[in-house]
Amino acid sequence: MERRRARETSVRTSERPSRRLVRFSLFAECLLTGVWVVLAALPLLTLLPSFAAGCAHLRRHLDGERSTLRDFGSVVREATRSGWRFSLLWWAALALLAFDLRVARTGALPGGPALIAVSVAGTLTAIVLGLRTAAAWRPGTGWAAAARTAVRRGLAADPGGSLLLAGGLAVVTVAAWQMLPLTAPAVGALAACAVAVERRARV
Repeated sequence: MERRRARETSVRTSERPSRRLVRFSLFAECLLTGVWVVLAALPLLTLLPSFAAGCAHLRRHLDGERSTLRDFGSVVREATRSGWRFSLLWWAALALLAFDLRVARTGALPGGPALIAVSVAGTLTAIVLGLRTAAAWRPGTGWAAAARTAVRRGLAADPGGSLLLAGGLAVVTVAAWQMLPLTAPAVGALAACAVAVERRARV
């Protein structure tokens, strides 16, 4: 009995460093992914495809599959080739909502505070659904199907996941406001959050 207890104790002790190593490896991979996503998203039109590639990279890492910078680049190219129209529409929607917010803040229209609240809520919803679409996209599939899945999960099946992503967006915003270089690791953490939310919705 004592030998068995000693053996179990030694197994648990040996597992602790490995678990810590896995967690640290995931943390480091998130930081690296954030740098890749930020650099690939510099043209702005590639923001969603780059985020989708970052999520795909983290999924492969979590599943123990091989994933390199070259793999990330190939996914970015495929996501951009198949999703540039969706990205353009997403940016157009954000621009329209930003224009509505600017007009509402001038006070030229009645019900200014209500219009501001609606514009802010609409902008946040569009951003979150865009990120959930990127997280739901898979190579070889269409962005329209991923968008339908994101809308269904984000607004009906899993609104809590959308709130988690909204919190992640707040962290990215604060990080960029405090110190611009922190944006890259914050984006990597946001990609990990999107992967976790996407897997949470599938359970």
